[in-house]
Amino acid sequence: MSEKYLHNKVVPFQTSAETKKEQVAKMFDSIAFRYDFLNRFLSAGTDINWRKKAISQLKDINPQQILDVATGTADMALLEIKLLNAEKIIGIDISEKMLEIGRQKIDKQGLGDKIILQKGDSETINFPDNSFDAVTVAFGVRNFENLEKGLNEIRRVLKPGGKLVVLEFSKPKTKWFSRFYNIYMKIVAPQFGKMFSKNKEAYSYLNNSIQAFPEGDAFVEILNKQGYSYTSCKKLSLGICSIYCGSK
Repeated sequence: MSEKYLHNKVVPFQTSAETKKEQVAKMFDSIAFRYDFLNRFLSAGTDINWRKKAISQLKDINPQQILDVATGTADMALLEIKLLNAEKIIGIDISEKMLEIGRQKIDKQGLGDKIILQKGDSETINFPDNSFDAVTVAFGVRNFENLEKGLNEIRRVLKPGGKLVVLEFSKPKTKWFSRFYNIYMKIVAPQFGKMFSKNKEAYSYLNNSIQAFPEGDAFVEILNKQGYSYTSCKKLSLGICSIYCGSK
């Protein structure tokens, strides 16, 4: 494992002997019941607009078969159906508790025939080569145990001409805003996480993994290295998060 990808070593529970993948699954299982609420609360609802902007990057290819990796509670998949009117979306995640909540949301909207959620992870995607027109990952690549393996596996299941869109947290570069952001992520978010989900570690991990993640040009270079074409990075909200695109 390359030292460049320090985030591969960042784990939720420092004293645990479990792998990163096992720890991340356990962490999300434990906060699943408050995950959607805390997303809206901690981002003041901005995360919905971020997702919409990421999904808009797919309009040029009009994808009908979409894979949503690290789908969580299916926020991204539900928005993709609404904004892209895709034929079928498969969502995969390593947390069964998150998937359970996602399935409830899908059933409530009567979309069970269009969105299917199943347990799975980025490193072993159980679909044949060239299966999907597009793959999306929203706030999930930081949690990959092996970043390059995950990106390579995603590229394998993309059809030629298919597109990967990644939405991920990044670090703001503006000095005044960066100070505020660091205080918020190091102190405020973990405290709210502890208050509402009883899991301070999950939101401390959020900040630690963001700090270690190879963002911006570094991540674009990783996409290039894994064979993606037409790669790009677009910063949102003063650099709090970024949209990355790459095609097969």
